[in-house]
Amino acid sequence: MKKRVVITGMGVVSSLGFGAEEFWNSIKEGKSGIDLIEKFDTSNYSAKVASEIKNFEPTDFMDKKEAKRMDRYNQFAMAAAKMAIENSGMDLEKIDKTRAGVIVGSGIGGIGTLEDQHEVFINKGPGRISPFFIPMMIANMASGRIAIEYGFKGFNECVVTACATSNNAIGDAFKVIQRGDADIMIAGGAEASITPLSLAGFCSMGALSTNPDPATACRPFDAERDGFIMAEGSGVLILEELEHAKARGANIVVEIVGYGNTCDAHHITAPSPEGEGGTRCMRMAIADAGIKPEDVGYVNAHGTSTPLNDPIETLVVKQVFGDHVKNIAMSSTKSMTGHMLGAAGAVEAIITSMALKEGFLPPTIHYKTPDPKCDVDCVPNIGRKADIKYALSNALGFGGHNATIALKKY
Repeated sequence: MKKRVVITGMGVVSSLGFGAEEFWNSIKEGKSGIDLIEKFDTSNYSAKVASEIKNFEPTDFMDKKEAKRMDRYNQFAMAAAKMAIENSGMDLEKIDKTRAGVIVGSGIGGIGTLEDQHEVFINKGPGRISPFFIPMMIANMASGRIAIEYGFKGFNECVVTACATSNNAIGDAFKVIQRGDADIMIAGGAEASITPLSLAGFCSMGALSTNPDPATACRPFDAERDGFIMAEGSGVLILEELEHAKARGANIVVEIVGYGNTCDAHHITAPSPEGEGGTRCMRMAIADAGIKPEDVGYVNAHGTSTPLNDPIETLVVKQVFGDHVKNIAMSSTKSMTGHMLGAAGAVEAIITSMALKEGFLPPTIHYKTPDPKCDVDCVPNIGRKADIKYALSNALGFGGHNATIALKKY
């Protein structure tokens, strides 16, 4: 018999605040974390804005010596995990740590460390490279370090599926508990890719908005959209087997009930033009949840504000929901957070969980000019109350990766 799985803790590091409560309040108010890039000179870049975290102090969350041995993405993950553990109210001395695991991924990992150490190599030679270079750079170190910090000795891995990364991490963790291989899983993603080389790469491929105005650069589903906005941060959730959570008197946020995972097998960066992979993915999550399409009231869209993603995702939901699509709200919270790449799914899972728990639909801000190809209820500019029982959250990644999770009000 399949185990039931609930979310009992959440942690966020973002430009819109630290911790689930501060972050969710910013989302409800429709705040934007997008601004002009300050970390480095963007004079020679086509993109000028991003969603930078400008007030993060690693030592607020971890030992100073250890923080120096981590890339920024790993620091974000450790901070979000600490907040999620605290938010869960879990007594770590009272759990079986051989049945507690971690799946925290990153789309790009320690690219900042890679850039820094390459400069050292060129200017000072191989003898000056840090002995921590490799463990700082590799993407699995967030999962490894979180497990070491809390002594979690169970299932441990790192998912890397570009922008679908943390939805896959959550979905895989859900299945680990559901099949009985763990009682508790820490799941999510972290990213710190607003760096000179990384930004140059995304600019070169034409993926980013070239609009220099932070107030209008990210406008999902809007006819004037022209690309996505880079963001950094981390989202981490505590997934727990229902009876285990009830036995310790946990504060249950929502239940996770379904997971879909497919591939377009079409193109390295562009989604399938007919939305075939995304459609199968959402249908898989709905079927896994044992519900009907009509039961779903809200979809947190991948909604990147790119010319290709938004109309194809609109097509996907029409194919999945048919006539019921007129009853569904589908907002893109990337309009507020920017696109956290491998961390996006986890942060949006937290938003979707809170939307269910509080009965509030988060808005798509910066929306002004309707696009006939994106004719969905995107909850334009102002969030609103709505009593919903089931919601889906989509994440789509380069390489054709599609991942959808289904959540249920508890």
